[in-house]
Amino acid sequence: MLKENKVCDIKPANRLLDVEEYYFSKKLKEIAEMNSAGKNVINLGIGSPDLPPSKEAIQTFCKEVQKDDVHGYQSYVGIPELRQGFAEWYKTWYQVELNPKTEIQPLIGSKEGILHISLAFLNPGDGVLVPNPGYPTYSSVSKLVGANLISYNLDEENNWMPDFEALEQLDLSNVKLMWVNYPNMPTGANGSIALFEELVAFGRKNGIVICHDNPYSFILNDKPLSVLSIPGAKNICIELNSMSKSHNMPGWRMAMVASNEQFIQWILKVKSNVDSGQFRPMQSAVVEALKAPASWYSGMNQVYRKRRDLAGQIMKALDCNYDENQVGMFLWGKIPDTVKDGAELTDKVLYDSNVFITPGFIFGSAGNRYVRISLCSKEEQLAEALRRIKRI
Repeated sequence: MLKENKVCDIKPANRLLDVEEYYFSKKLKEIAEMNSAGKNVINLGIGSPDLPPSKEAIQTFCKEVQKDDVHGYQSYVGIPELRQGFAEWYKTWYQVELNPKTEIQPLIGSKEGILHISLAFLNPGDGVLVPNPGYPTYSSVSKLVGANLISYNLDEENNWMPDFEALEQLDLSNVKLMWVNYPNMPTGANGSIALFEELVAFGRKNGIVICHDNPYSFILNDKPLSVLSIPGAKNICIELNSMSKSHNMPGWRMAMVASNEQFIQWILKVKSNVDSGQFRPMQSAVVEALKAPASWYSGMNQVYRKRRDLAGQIMKALDCNYDENQVGMFLWGKIPDTVKDGAELTDKVLYDSNVFITPGFIFGSAGNRYVRISLCSKEEQLAEALRRIKRI
């Protein structure tokens, strides 16, 4: 007879052997314990916008949610108004024409889209090019689907751009996907038409699908760009975009993927077997959010610029160097030679100052000597973090 509460000898799937719990998931538990002990930790690690969505979006949601007929399951492809809204947004800001019926798929966050794309394109053993440093989910999801990770380095000396000559020296015969992200997270390097032209040419030459993750193009950036603006890009490129950063809707989990009709259909085939549609009042609210004028984006960026100035002062207080031309909602800095690595510095800041900043190693080995500060905290919190850090 089994003893009560005894855990059976069950093992998890092999796919979990090479995947760790997400760094921020673990660290936030530690921070919660410190706060319970009265430490009052200032969190400058997570990129979760604290500013609200537009008033029009909130008002639309409040109005729509009171209707009786909007609470049921929704279509997997989203309401027509949402797809049309995304199409008009792309035409207005990126000068990209998208067919709202066939070339756009709404997503429950772009993180979900990374999984769906990987499931749709990668067989076990297929190669996938992943940036180092880069968003950890590109690697973890690739591992979950059994792909062969091929890391490519982004170097500060090359302005954090891919080295195409080095890439061409690799065995690319089994590579199916390449993950790229500009404006780049975590480095803040901006994209350019020239870079996107090279990416499209590289993908077409080698038969590699270029997956461009594009959530930061409106943050502290004067000219939003899309890889899909390059002629012929839709034939080989997939672009993810998100309302989380550009419209202050991280908790809403509203995003999209755009590409050619065939790629979208393959992604939909996966998605329709994994989740259901999104809450209709939220879709209606996003339609309104996408209509925001240039003044709304500039107002948001005025706030981020002030925060960026304070984050820069924190970097200087830590004796870290950073590029003034960075864009996006983070500041990426190189630690001084006197410090072992980014983890040592961030631990000292956390335990001595009760301020949490992100060590660069979580984005890959190329980030070992870097740290990242989020701009998603109010000026008062950043100023207090600066005071605490100066004391140590």
